[in-house]
Amino acid sequence: MTVAALLLILAAAISLAMTTVWYAVVKGATSGWVDTVWSFLVGAAGVAAALAPITGWEGDWQRRLLVAAIAAAWSCRLGLHILSRTLKGGEDPRYEKLQADWGENRRSRLFLFLQIQAGAALLLTATIFIAARNPAPGLQWSDIAGVAILIVAVTGEGVADMQLARFRADSANEGKVCDIGLWSLSRHPNYFFQWLGWTGYAVIAIGPAGDWVWGWLALAGPAFMYWLLVHISGIPPLEAHMTRSRGKAYADYAGRVNAFWPGPQKKEHTT
Repeated sequence: MTVAALLLILAAAISLAMTTVWYAVVKGATSGWVDTVWSFLVGAAGVAAALAPITGWEGDWQRRLLVAAIAAAWSCRLGLHILSRTLKGGEDPRYEKLQADWGENRRSRLFLFLQIQAGAALLLTATIFIAARNPAPGLQWSDIAGVAILIVAVTGEGVADMQLARFRADSANEGKVCDIGLWSLSRHPNYFFQWLGWTGYAVIAIGPAGDWVWGWLALAGPAFMYWLLVHISGIPPLEAHMTRSRGKAYADYAGRVNAFWPGPQKKEHTT
């Protein structure tokens, strides 16, 4: 199989899956299924991209297995977390607001939006593919460093999600803003750790000497994810929702805590 054939197959499969989700949502399914399916899709496509036999891009079998394993672990952790949240019911406020803004065009606009997400999934899959196909023989220090970054990312994202879930489960916190643990260091620690994981793939792809030209293309993964999370579909709509629902409490929180990069709280702030 060639690289072009693999990408075409994956593109068609991802697009079809997102089309199926679109149909389910317009027929009444909760919008949480969008992110649930997307998370599993990226992992499944990443595993396929890492293990598929590609002429001229064989790479090292140990690296291919390692990258496939960590892609699967990341996907399962995130996908199962969002699935659990989705099964409890309720709409994702970001999608709810988008569909309200789209009005009568919400079906066609949602379809286009989900196809854009399919394209994003394909780009991230390509990052995993490049990491798996680095031709350096055997496992190198860069593989260990990349896996270490990914372990920190998956663990950090899991801890952040767990802390938020525990905070919301306490009835005494009704209407309050989560300001505990990692959420006291960043307003969106789950997004930060999700971005961090893609830098791990880039480290593996670039390799120990950085002399494989194709490896540098993997930097597109963390660059794209940063842009997506910080400027497009992550922080902006979620912050807008929190401002509407929490008002002054969230404004005070935002004045003390960084939006994305974890760091110490600011001592002086303006509400």
